[in-house]
Amino acid sequence: MGVKITETVLRDAHQSLIATRMTTEQMLPIIDKMDQVGFNAVECWGGATFDACLRFLKEDPWERLRKLRDGFKNTKLQMLFRGQNILGYKPYADDVVEYFVQKSIANGIDIIRIFDCLNDVRNLETAVKACNKEKGHAQIALSYTLGDAYTLDYWMDIAKKIEDMGADSLCIKDMAGLLVPVEAEKLVRALKSATKLPIELHTHYTSGVASMTYMKAVEAGCDIIDTAMSPFALGTSQPATEVMVEAFKGTEYDTGLDIDLLCEIGEYFAPLRQECLDSGLMNPKVLGVNIKTLQYQVPGGMLSNLVSQLKEQGKEDKFNEVLEEVPRVRKDLGEPPLVTPSSQIVGTQAVFNVLMGERYKVATNETKDILLGKYGQTVKPFNPEVVQKVLGDDAKNAITCRPADLIKPQLGEIEEEMKQWKQQDEDILSYALFPQVATEFFEYRQAQQTGIDPAAADKENGAYPV
Repeated sequence: MGVKITETVLRDAHQSLIATRMTTEQMLPIIDKMDQVGFNAVECWGGATFDACLRFLKEDPWERLRKLRDGFKNTKLQMLFRGQNILGYKPYADDVVEYFVQKSIANGIDIIRIFDCLNDVRNLETAVKACNKEKGHAQIALSYTLGDAYTLDYWMDIAKKIEDMGADSLCIKDMAGLLVPVEAEKLVRALKSATKLPIELHTHYTSGVASMTYMKAVEAGCDIIDTAMSPFALGTSQPATEVMVEAFKGTEYDTGLDIDLLCEIGEYFAPLRQECLDSGLMNPKVLGVNIKTLQYQVPGGMLSNLVSQLKEQGKEDKFNEVLEEVPRVRKDLGEPPLVTPSSQIVGTQAVFNVLMGERYKVATNETKDILLGKYGQTVKPFNPEVVQKVLGDDAKNAITCRPADLIKPQLGEIEEEMKQWKQQDEDILSYALFPQVATEFFEYRQAQQTGIDPAAADKENGAYPV
């Protein structure tokens, strides 16, 4: 049985290399060819694409999904879903999660990859149940990370819980490129012994080992790997699809995919890559190997965030100090995996700690929320001194239940609040996740439909950031 390939060029590849700026119009002409390949799935929605569509591209993400669904007649479409955080940066009520899953599947998604930034399985339950109910494929992703707590026993235990929860498959989500080949082999073998679920591996090339990691993982029994068409591969993206297909050719893991067809698809994306390089949208910095990833366990996207935060403050010279502070903050906050939104929380706090010259002199609201248990449970306990300094008496209000148990149903209220803009049911969900950004998009859409020149409207109210 050959290894299967999930193609990421329409989601994670451009999210990782060009800040999620590929437009639907740039995707549509190549879909017919991509549909002939025989991919396990094409990952094309979710993650940051939803926010970026509304905020920067002035596109309706639901419309994008429908157009992709129309074009992909034979291929499963996959999305990335942040558990109780959906595609946003905070936990939402169960009714919003359920409705979002329902609408995603109704608009064309087949596979929902669901993860939680703390690997708190309680934050996955609602999405998995909703996906099962809608007859979608629920894939649960383990946010892979390193640290004392993250033993093979830990991963095997969580895999069993995931299988019991009703997942259809399991993904090792190595968002920072921390999984080295020998560890990948051990991890896949351990998971294979703990669960009967198909196992997919997702990694990033940031640290330079990803292709070798895939090779060892597949030899150990990994069923599916995530790759990207070569013009949008490597760097902080995934290993190249064509390369992995060739690497397994003629072996028992042969993918059976047509390399000539893949090369034609690659040729379509090559000029687009060049355009992004020429315009500065693709920064050559994200294309190299960054070994600091393995040293500090910082994902590529987080590295670029830290750089821009320091640049704004004119403190770029503090970059190495901040990098060294990141693992310390992570430890203080219970050693969470660094993935959206925990990576932003830890990174921003590290920046404050360094720039203020005193640790936790200023704590962000999100740092407080993590310490209050609002994001869920971390694998390790928090540093009690930090809890005392940041929360003081508030520490007694920390929650231990599933955070969403404390959130009242939100849909009715949200629909009431945005009813003047509603043109389709899905608009309620766009607004639920990003009220301000969605409202700006709805205003833009209305201006387009009524024939008012949006550029003139722009000047008047200063909305619509490009």
